[in-house]
Amino acid sequence: MIHEILPVGMLACNCSIVGDEATGEAVVIDPGDDVERVQEILAQRKLRAKYIVATHAHIDHVGGIEKLKRATGAAVLMHEADLPLYQNLAMQAAWLGVVPPGVIDVDQFLREGNTLRWGSLTLEVLHTPGHSPGSLSLRLQGQHPRIFSGDTLFQGSIGRTDLWGGSFDQILRSIQNTLLRFPDDTPVFPGHGPTTTIGQEREYNPFLQGL
Repeated sequence: MIHEILPVGMLACNCSIVGDEATGEAVVIDPGDDVERVQEILAQRKLRAKYIVATHAHIDHVGGIEKLKRATGAAVLMHEADLPLYQNLAMQAAWLGVVPPGVIDVDQFLREGNTLRWGSLTLEVLHTPGHSPGSLSLRLQGQHPRIFSGDTLFQGSIGRTDLWGGSFDQILRSIQNTLLRFPDDTPVFPGHGPTTTIGQEREYNPFLQGL
């Protein structure tokens, strides 16, 4: 398995490229910007993108989707509840004072329990709303299990809930009922910042004490 992490854009979103070495197929998670660098890694590792997956539709996670879709032809996937956010990227860009990126049609809406397969790899889709209505976490199954938590769970923190559609109570429920049910040694790759584990967050994350 190939796993490359590339911080992209002004907010340093962690874009993950997960590839199957045998088939050369890959999934690109949260290509928020710097699409040329994403393409360089795909080329260097001899990978071709099969899916482009957004954990949620804030601009720092989806700003590069349109360019990457046109360059690779990969299918664009996200949760339908975040479609209004994606369709209003221009408003998000204005709020940040940046040039609005392009928007492209979503090929498939993801739901809780869906699975994505490429080569020998499988991702399980977990709906973890709270940061946004359609926020997803993605669990890689198999020999190298890991969770891509988007902006739901960070090392020592959780996603902000003061933006459109956010809910503090809901994000805590998502973490408690969905993410904390996995083994303590499960690696977690957040949408920003360093990698952590379920056990580390269960024990030390100040937002999760008492859950």
